[in-house]
Amino acid sequence: MVQNVFRSGFLVRSAHTLLTWVVTVILFLHNTDLRRCEERGELLLPALFFLLVLLSVLLYFAVSLMDPGFVLTDTVGGGQGSDEEMEVMISESSTPRLRRCGYCLLKQPMRAKHCQACKRCVHRFDHHCPWIENCVGERNHRWFVVYLLVQLLALLWALHIALSGFSPSASWDLWFRANGFLLAALGVVGVFSVVVLLLLGCHLYLISINCTTWEFMSRHRISYLKNCGVEENPFDRGLFCNLWDFFCICRTVMWEQVYLKNAPNSV
Repeated sequence: MVQNVFRSGFLVRSAHTLLTWVVTVILFLHNTDLRRCEERGELLLPALFFLLVLLSVLLYFAVSLMDPGFVLTDTVGGGQGSDEEMEVMISESSTPRLRRCGYCLLKQPMRAKHCQACKRCVHRFDHHCPWIENCVGERNHRWFVVYLLVQLLALLWALHIALSGFSPSASWDLWFRANGFLLAALGVVGVFSVVVLLLLGCHLYLISINCTTWEFMSRHRISYLKNCGVEENPFDRGLFCNLWDFFCICRTVMWEQVYLKNAPNSV
C-alpha cells in the first residue's frame, strides 16, 4: 500500500504543494510588501501574486499528470523482456527503421526511449523528472518549460517579497525570533530559484538546437547520432524553426523522415 502511494507520485506532489503554500502563507503573514499592500487596501499586487502561485501549482499538476507521449501498444504481440536485455537502437545503415524495445517489445520510433521508472516507452524522450514524478516527452515537454518559466517568475517575486519583510531588532536572538520563518522561506525560495533558473536555461538551449537531454548526455551511445560530428545534429533546423516547432506544432513528428533528409550518411 505504501509503495503504491509512493509510486503514484502522491508523496512528491503533496510535498511540493504543501511547501508552496506554506511559503506563500509565510510571505502573506509577515510584514512584507504584500502585508503592507493589504493594510493600505491595495489588493491588486497580492491578488496577482496569489494567482501566479496558483497558476504554477496548476501547471505543476498538469505536467505531472499529463501523458508525456507514451508509445501505444502495436499490433505485434509482445511480452515482458528481461532487465538484462538492451534496448534495440536504430540500425547502422543509412536508412532508419522501426526497432523493438528490449523491455516492453513495442515498435519504438526514433528518439523514443524506454523509461525504467514509468516502465513504458516515450516519444521524443527527454528525461524522467523525479520532481514531477513523470517523464518529460513529446507531449508535455513544452508545458514543462512553460511551468518552469511561471515557477521562476513566482520564485523571483517571492524572493523580492521575502527580502522586503525583514525587520531590525535590538539583538540577534530577537531578530531570529522575529524573522526565523521568513529566513527559512527565503532560503527555500533562493535554492529553488537557482535550480529552476539552471533547468530553464538548459532546456531552452537544448530546444534551440532541437536536442533532448537524453541525446545530449548519451550521444556516444545512441547509434543514430554516432556517425554525426560533435557539432552535427540531424534534427536541427535552425534557431527560429526549432523554437517554432517546439512551442507551436502540437503533433507527433515522424523523426525518421527528418533524419533521412538531414543525416550525413543519408542516400
